[in-house]
Amino acid sequence: MPFRLEIVTPEKRAYADDVDFVTLPGSEGELGVLPHHAPLISILGAGELRVRKGGVEESFAIIGGFVQVLPDKVVVMAETADLAAEIDLERAREARLAAERVLEAGIVEPVDLAQARAELQAAVVRIRVAERRHREGPHRRA
Repeated sequence: MPFRLEIVTPEKRAYADDVDFVTLPGSEGELGVLPHHAPLISILGAGELRVRKGGVEESFAIIGGFVQVLPDKVVVMAETADLAAEIDLERAREARLAAERVLEAGIVEPVDLAQARAELQAAVVRIRVAERRHREGPHRRA
């Protein structure tokens, strides 16, 4: 029995559909949700969110936010949510290199340092999710 999954960011509604299973990057580790899961609210970390529907799996690169799990609905409120198929791998690699250069320079204000670390983390997550998708195919059967 499927449940509703909604993924929203400050900029857009990234996903809304009935799904069979979702795996989320929780702040303390991976969280799997099946229909009729016990209600909870949790902080999200940075990582891969995987959605399974009808035996087909899709992935998103998620950076921070919150998740609310209800028995028949899961709402993900993320800072960013990028569908693996839409991630520009070359652009993500360039962002990683730019952030690494800032961090290696070592002469930055604390605010700039935190921003560079956040950008590095986001780039690494996007690269990992996009590369996994390229290895396993666009809509791999779960």
